[in-house]
Amino acid sequence: MPETAPWQTREIQGLVSILLLSHRRAFDCPLLASDRPGTSRRLTAQELFNSSMAVLAHNNAGDPALTYANATALRLWKRPWNEMVGMPSRLTAAQSERKERAASLRQALARDAINTYSGIRVDRCGRQFMIRNARIWTLWDEEGRRCGQAAAFSSWWWL
Repeated sequence: MPETAPWQTREIQGLVSILLLSHRRAFDCPLLASDRPGTSRRLTAQELFNSSMAVLAHNNAGDPALTYANATALRLWKRPWNEMVGMPSRLTAAQSERKERAASLRQALARDAINTYSGIRVDRCGRQFMIRNARIWTLWDEEGRRCGQAAAFSSWWWL
């Protein structure tokens, strides 16, 4: 029997559900066109992973670690799933950009969402790219507790 792709595990399918429900709560619109009642969690997880927009999520630990990165994000940061997921999310930005990134994440947390974030990120090889008009939102678990943050963006260019 073939091994299950990491983005298709039951745990990640649950995280994708939280990500989509939290996005709808934050922005009053779906993140994916297929985000409709009755759509299978497996199909939704596959669609999000293959989306042309970059989507990432991190937990709410003291030094948040990435809990999700779709294929577009993995290509941008030039990292495989097993390297990207679990990595401190601050490492997605160059050292010189981390203070500004942290301030924007705090602002998004205070408001539960922002939709016009722009900032510079750095891939595994040190090449920088600008992201523009990113949405950042709070993730809420089934008990209504904050459990992390997510970001999605479709606009970026290499510097």
